[in-house]
Amino acid sequence: MTRDDVIDFCLELAGSVEDYPFGDDVAVFKVGGRMFALVSLAASPGFVNLKCDPDLALELRARHPAVGPGYHMNKRHWNTVELDGSIAADELREQIEHSHALVVAGLPRAERARLGG
Repeated sequence: MTRDDVIDFCLELAGSVEDYPFGDDVAVFKVGGRMFALVSLAASPGFVNLKCDPDLALELRARHPAVGPGYHMNKRHWNTVELDGSIAADELREQIEHSHALVVAGLPRAERARLGG
């Protein structure tokens, strides 16, 4: 997936909002006001930071050289994924959906219901 593909996919997820709280070089995607993805716009090919279950995060880092601890994030709960094309599109979409689902699960019940989950 390219950076544009990642951005488009993030926007397709329920309740997703694009924001730029850190300036024009970083697109932040939130659901219920909480971040689930951060996409670098300055570097090429770029990267995306995604929230992740700590055990799965370690597994993904061991399996993929393009996945590492979250850059400028809590290293236990966030991964940085280099968008170098080495991870299959379906797998990267699953990682984005996982991040979104973790954030939605932490939202208040009324907010989850509003999102349909």
